[in-house]
Amino acid sequence: MSFLFGSMENTREKNRILQKSRKNSAVVLFLLLLLVFCFHCTTVDCQERVKSPSPSRQSEFKIGIRRIILSVVLGVLTGLVSAILVACLIRFFVGYMNKTPILKGPVTFSPKIDPKTLQLALANENQLLGSSPNGKYYRTVLDNGLTIAVRRLEPFVSSGSPERHNNNKSKSVKRKIQHELEVLAGLRHRNLMSLRAYVRESNRFYLVYDYVQTGSLEDSMKKVRENQLQLGWEVRLRIAVGVIKGLQYLHFNCNPQILHYNLKLSNVMLDGEFEPRLSDCGLAKLMPNSDRAATSAYSAPECFQNHSYTDRSDVFSFGMILAVLLTGRDPADPFFAEAANGGSLGRWLRHLQQAGEAREGLDKRILGEEVEEDEMLMAVRIAVVCLSDLAADRPSCDELVPMLTQLHSF
Repeated sequence: MSFLFGSMENTREKNRILQKSRKNSAVVLFLLLLLVFCFHCTTVDCQERVKSPSPSRQSEFKIGIRRIILSVVLGVLTGLVSAILVACLIRFFVGYMNKTPILKGPVTFSPKIDPKTLQLALANENQLLGSSPNGKYYRTVLDNGLTIAVRRLEPFVSSGSPERHNNNKSKSVKRKIQHELEVLAGLRHRNLMSLRAYVRESNRFYLVYDYVQTGSLEDSMKKVRENQLQLGWEVRLRIAVGVIKGLQYLHFNCNPQILHYNLKLSNVMLDGEFEPRLSDCGLAKLMPNSDRAATSAYSAPECFQNHSYTDRSDVFSFGMILAVLLTGRDPADPFFAEAANGGSLGRWLRHLQQAGEAREGLDKRILGEEVEEDEMLMAVRIAVVCLSDLAADRPSCDELVPMLTQLHSF
């Protein structure tokens, strides 16, 4: 009986423990569910807050972003403007330092010419040798007995009022002329007139050269036509060879290439042995009112048609000089203006050459030996090809030098 009662007690105890553990498990489960629910609610609330901030915070956020963007943009623009300003200042400073100053007073390139002596000589009355639309030519003697030729250039005379001479454009032109004169002073060739000095005044330049007593080729050919001077074929051919060698030096030995621009008989000077020297090399392009238009007989067709000028334009001018040496005629002679004669010395000579009558065009004063006559007829062909209307049909100076030197031994 006691055994049975004890067994029942144990069973009840176990049931109580089991019920208590079930209650505890339910409480724990409930607490876990409550904890999960709270965590879920908190998470959802946080997500909603992140996704949907309050209006005040959203406005502050946008303003902050705008300020950051504006600061970055202003910083970039400020840096860019500053860099441009610094670059401009550096460029202006370098340009100013490299700017060629406008020199005043005599600039000499020969030890024989003293600047003060030259200045005094220019102030005195000098012998007038000639004139052109851009200036005049003088002969003067320095205190040391040196005779020089002076050309007075007046590139600013027609530029307007005196006030205009002081503007930036006038200064730029003066610097350009001064730079070109420095280049021309460095040219050294037996068939070129060397620039010995120059003097700049307010509106003009004085260019100083060696004085050549014989004068220009134009003067000599005029004396030939008036029977005051005799120039045989050998001398005339030597003059032609000297002229083309001078052009060859300008076209192929100078860097950058130098064009004459105004080659004609009056710009070919002759020394005592009739050796030619080219003068006024490159000066015509510096003159605002250049007299090239007045020398149409020596100017190539392209100079009038499209105002272009190349080394072959110089070759055309040489062809006209060679034609004058061969025929002894003046290109400005009204005889050539007649339509029947082609309108120019070059076309007239071409017509004779094509008709096989080139000998009729030769200067009768130089006709003599048969060998010389053959040389002259070959020279006529050279002159005609130099006077071609198309620049591409004319030979270069490099080709002309051997053509002429092979006619005779120099």
